[in-house]
Amino acid sequence: MNIAVLGAGGWGTTLAILLSGNGHKVVLYEYKPDYARILQTKRLNEVYLPGILIPEEIEITSDLSYAIHNRHIIVLAVPTQYLRSVIEKIDFQLVKNSIFVNVAKGIEISTLKRVSEIILDIFPQISEEQISTLSGPSHAEEVARKIPTAVVVGSKSIETAKFVQNEFMNPYFRVYATTDIVGVELGGALKNVIAIGAGICDGAGFGDNTKAAIMTRGIAEISRLGVALGAKPETFSGLSGIGDVIVTCMSKYSRNRFVGEQIGRGKKLKQILSEMEMVAEGVTTAKSVYLLSQKTSIEVPICTEVYKILYEDKDPIIATTDLMTRQPKEEHQ
Repeated sequence: MNIAVLGAGGWGTTLAILLSGNGHKVVLYEYKPDYARILQTKRLNEVYLPGILIPEEIEITSDLSYAIHNRHIIVLAVPTQYLRSVIEKIDFQLVKNSIFVNVAKGIEISTLKRVSEIILDIFPQISEEQISTLSGPSHAEEVARKIPTAVVVGSKSIETAKFVQNEFMNPYFRVYATTDIVGVELGGALKNVIAIGAGICDGAGFGDNTKAAIMTRGIAEISRLGVALGAKPETFSGLSGIGDVIVTCMSKYSRNRFVGEQIGRGKKLKQILSEMEMVAEGVTTAKSVYLLSQKTSIEVPICTEVYKILYEDKDPIIATTDLMTRQPKEEHQ
């Protein structure tokens, strides 16, 4: 199988290695020519995935047209906010028969669209059955070291989901299939906002009780908004819901939890982001979720407070107090 992986960050590099190990012919696209040459020469992605050797079998290029030409599968591993600009450069005739596998986790801020919707926006002539999203609790640092991991792939077509499942799955990377691509995409995006909240909890010195509350009620918010946007509720009880919330809120590898932790310790967002090499998608997604909640009139109190902390400089302690002193509710409504 000929596969292109667009985006040589930690996750893109990891998936290129995984797919190559599964016996596929893989091309890894890095948009910066200078960095592509470094990857070609050193066979190490020292910025985004240090310590992991990139096999010689993986071809590395900064030529987008070459990368996508005649590929059965195109993996989109570009951060959501930059993805449109990459896809717009693609000649549809080169990918009209390809299967797209999105692995980014975000919502486009300018349009409030999910990645599958962005693809359809740019290529209206493509079939929805050619689009899938792979998500779940899967830090690149662990998958690259072949630590057992389970994820889920969603597509409108169960045949497409099962096709992708078969090509990605191996003894250390278990893939489940679903037709709820909406839920898979929203779960992967929204959990990053909850992870920022969990990080704020850590940085502010709150305890396990607080973090458990954020995670649990965060899932309730994700599910409530997700269902309103067309997802199936059971999806959020699975890998792209509870699973991804757990790993992103708890892990030392989580960029979004890290951002929240630094804010909880008193740092300003601008400073934190300026010191980071990687993208924390939850920062932009917090604004997208806030706007979606306003648009749909769906209540997402934790996401709203995270938005206000990030974009209105609200004090995390006051935000926590506001959450705790809201009107009493029944747990399941």
